[in-house]
Amino acid sequence: MALDIFIPYWGDPNYMKQAVDSVLAQDNDDWLLTVVDDAYPNPEVRQYVESLGDERISYVRKETNEGITENFRTCVSLSTQDILVVMGCDDVLLPNFVTVIQKAAANHPEAAIIQPGVQIIDEAGRHTRPLTDLVKQYLVKPRGRGARLVDGEDLAASLLHGDWLYWPSLAFRRDSISRFDFRDGFPVIQDLALVMDMVLDGAMLLIEPEVCFAYRRHTRSASGAKLLDGSRFAGERDYFALAARLCDTKGWRRAGRAARLRLTSRAHALLFMPYALRRRRNDTIKGLVIHAFGK
Repeated sequence: MALDIFIPYWGDPNYMKQAVDSVLAQDNDDWLLTVVDDAYPNPEVRQYVESLGDERISYVRKETNEGITENFRTCVSLSTQDILVVMGCDDVLLPNFVTVIQKAAANHPEAAIIQPGVQIIDEAGRHTRPLTDLVKQYLVKPRGRGARLVDGEDLAASLLHGDWLYWPSLAFRRDSISRFDFRDGFPVIQDLALVMDMVLDGAMLLIEPEVCFAYRRHTRSASGAKLLDGSRFAGERDYFALAARLCDTKGWRRAGRAARLRLTSRAHALLFMPYALRRRRNDTIKGLVIHAFGK
């Protein structure tokens, strides 16, 4: 079956066009693309998609803006294929993405989630290696070579120490992800919350090292904006407290401790302290201090 690719859209039309173009540029034509427009006021993307005249591409526009979590739900609900991807509207698929995902899914049918190799790009599409990504990929991510399956408390603890996954690049088996829902109240960290619910239920994750996805980091993204005003961290604290309770109930004490420690999340808050101090943003400073040093 074809790879189901969804792009929940709200944002820069130019980035969105690059995302669509990267799907069209795949070296494997076995894909379907659905753009789910969350009522963005600019009609440019709709006009662009319709101008392509490709029967593999569908465009769905919502009547009102419902937000990122609801848009993710819509994408999953529209899936018809065995494997689906919900990529970012500012990210880019490398030409081998569909081939890598389909091969990995065929070789490892027991994997409910596939994390392929990812490269980081900035606003201009240049390769970059932010400190946050280096820490998570080399210090937190489970070590090993080649394609490998991870699951259980080891996987949960590593994700709670530092979320080393790249949500827009993840491929899911539809029959697995469809059994779960995105949790309300965590608009920036809802991706980790969903994956954790799957892992707590026994889902296996495949780490596929072949690089096939370009993940864009820039301050204008939804998560970047919330980092700059400090509101992301309040949501993270709430989720980690919930995750600790869920792991404790499961009997995963090590994972529960990882959720309460949330070491990389605390360190991430400290990275933004100089920004807040330079701009004398007292509310942001207070929030960062609470997140970095509080319970």
